[in-house]
Amino acid sequence: MTVDADVPSEQAPTAPKAKSVRSLVVTWLRRLLLVAVVIGAGYYLISRWDEVWATLGEVPWYSAVLSLLAVVAGILSSTVGWQAVVDDLGKPVGRVVGSQIFLVSQLGKYVPGAVWAYVLQMELGRKAGLARSRMFISSLVQLGVSVVASLALGVLALPVLLDETPGAVWLYAVLPFGLAALHPKIMTWGVNLILRVLRKAPLDHTLRWSTIMKTLGFAVATYVLFGVHLWLLATGSGSARFSVLLLCIGAIAIGLTAGLFFFILPSGAGVRDVLVALALTPAVGPVAAAAFAVASRAMFTVADGATAGVAAVVARLRLPAEPETDAPLQP
Repeated sequence: MTVDADVPSEQAPTAPKAKSVRSLVVTWLRRLLLVAVVIGAGYYLISRWDEVWATLGEVPWYSAVLSLLAVVAGILSSTVGWQAVVDDLGKPVGRVVGSQIFLVSQLGKYVPGAVWAYVLQMELGRKAGLARSRMFISSLVQLGVSVVASLALGVLALPVLLDETPGAVWLYAVLPFGLAALHPKIMTWGVNLILRVLRKAPLDHTLRWSTIMKTLGFAVATYVLFGVHLWLLATGSGSARFSVLLLCIGAIAIGLTAGLFFFILPSGAGVRDVLVALALTPAVGPVAAAAFAVASRAMFTVADGATAGVAAVVARLRLPAEPETDAPLQP
């Protein structure tokens, strides 16, 4: 088509100006979103500080430090799992850029409505030169794989949770479908179906077994590390048994998944805490269980902020990449 030839010459210069205004608006919206998520995370931590400090005061300092490091390790494990999908969909983005996009975007969880984490991820990816569709698909695949992993590990805590909340069994109605969906052809079909609804170009290749298994492996490692974090807190009350470790892994895995269904709350606030507290109650008592759940969430907030900050600072030293388009993704 030769539409440009029909446009009067005096109107031609307005196109760059319009593009410049749109770019400026997007840039400021991105900045405002980032400020909002930082304020949300900070407010949660400050508002719960007295409870957190009282709880951690009873935990040996070395257990608290190791517990926080376990959260950081789990977050980094999740980052690697996400990047495995990103790299399968195009040219590898590199650890530094990939970590910046994923870790900073996770702060979006602290704004009511979990969609902000994905919006921020797509915008950060776009700023780094990656197509928004690539970011969206990567998050979609990792989310699906992570839900399957969490439900599988959640079996470890299910007997205890069912005693307190029989309704939790409904989460497992999706597990058989999730396991089947791990097949590359089925997962690729599902992704393409969503892309078709969104009027985006489909994948031009089937997702690889190696990518899905790598993502699944890191998802399992992530939940195990998160469970170790909770267990290290519980050791402060003398509950260092291996059975308690398995309970912690299952509780935090199923708690994080349940929080996804209450996306209107910041980072599933309340839902995960209740499930974790219920699971830990038989082992440490109701008061300590509730306190550990609050302390755990606060430590997650600190770890999210710290990892995002480090990743952002390191990535600022790198030059921007060439932008991609939302054309069909390349292997």
